[in-house]
Amino acid sequence: MVSRIVKVIKNFPTFEPVVRYSKNELETPNLSDEIKNEVEALLLCGPVPYRKVLEKVKSVVPVHYVRYNETGLYKAFYNIQKKLAKANGILNIGNAISVDTVTPVMVKRFLEEIDEQDLKIICYDGASNPTREQLLEFHKDCFNKGLTSGALTGIHSISAELNDLGIPNEWIVPTTQDIVVALERALLSTDARKSKESQIVVGLINVDGFGKIVDRHNSEHEIQKLKLNIHRILLDYVDSLRGHLTHLGGDEYLFFTTRGIFEQETAGYKRVPLASEIYRSYQLTLSIGVGFGRTANEAGSNARSALRKSKEASGNSCFIVREDRGILGPLEMVDAQVKDLELVNPDFIKKAENANMTSSYLSRLLVTYARTGKKDYNVQELALLLNITVRSTHRLLLEWSDTGLVRTSGMEKMPKGRPRQIFEFAFLDESMKS
Repeated sequence: MVSRIVKVIKNFPTFEPVVRYSKNELETPNLSDEIKNEVEALLLCGPVPYRKVLEKVKSVVPVHYVRYNETGLYKAFYNIQKKLAKANGILNIGNAISVDTVTPVMVKRFLEEIDEQDLKIICYDGASNPTREQLLEFHKDCFNKGLTSGALTGIHSISAELNDLGIPNEWIVPTTQDIVVALERALLSTDARKSKESQIVVGLINVDGFGKIVDRHNSEHEIQKLKLNIHRILLDYVDSLRGHLTHLGGDEYLFFTTRGIFEQETAGYKRVPLASEIYRSYQLTLSIGVGFGRTANEAGSNARSALRKSKEASGNSCFIVREDRGILGPLEMVDAQVKDLELVNPDFIKKAENANMTSSYLSRLLVTYARTGKKDYNVQELALLLNITVRSTHRLLLEWSDTGLVRTSGMEKMPKGRPRQIFEFAFLDESMKS
């Protein structure tokens, strides 16, 4: 891996690599500590050595790692199927496989791309920042229980140990493009971006429907225990952001971190692992608002605005409001999403507000689009989504049609009665990058 990174680095003439090789991730912190004062950025080969360095090294420079995406699955999947075919005497695409490092959303896209929705791939869904030992135990457990025939892992040392145990496996090797992206991020994190990377980020976390959950508990002891457990999970998450958490009372929490770290931990403002952990442990969902700003006051105001958008979208979502009032989101939460949405242009937001499309309506349309890809509605569907009457929906559709926010895309035949018009919110594609 290090050799491959060094080869790709030749395409970045401004980089002067300081190279260290480690036999496994346990050696990485000491090697990083040796060179941290000689370099402007540290780049690790994967998420586990990255976590080790964050735990054990007080780095004075930005720390990055090569992230994996679904393209790396193709070669690994092909190779594991060949191994299993050799062992079984037949190529069976139906072999169940356990996988770590990549997310369920990446696996979903991969399965859609190869058109094999029936293939069973079990993703690691334990701790949000798993150790090497936790990932190894996950693969062993799946195999020993007969749930899987083999494993795909992003950790080379895990692959080696699975080989020793006789468990068929393949190492997911990052693609050249993955390495290029990591190097670009490392380059951007040096002097040219230090001011933005160190910008204060303010976040507000609200536990959805917490009052109703408290009402279901019989004793004050159970309620206090639940609150402590939630607080512990939030503390662990904010600790991974190297931030500061404060309980504002009731069901709301405030945290501070820096923009560079927040960008890394959310995979470039794409997903919030905290949400999955809270849901898996307590079946709770979160509304999160994050604010960027040139001052702490501006960031705090933007965080409150972002939280309001998350609550207006019926919770279980996270929005970011930037210093230019542009919106990032919704970020991936508990529900699998089919689209990664980036920036909603602030000029478009102003246009939508002038057309009487409130922040609440816009938030609900964005979240639904991110989770389902839906942008076409009949009047009844839209009224249900926006929680308003059909009559009010007709009035709004007229206003939005006049300003170009919505257009008629067809007719829906009904078993009885007249056909219904279908309205397309084309701006969901046009006003953001996907």
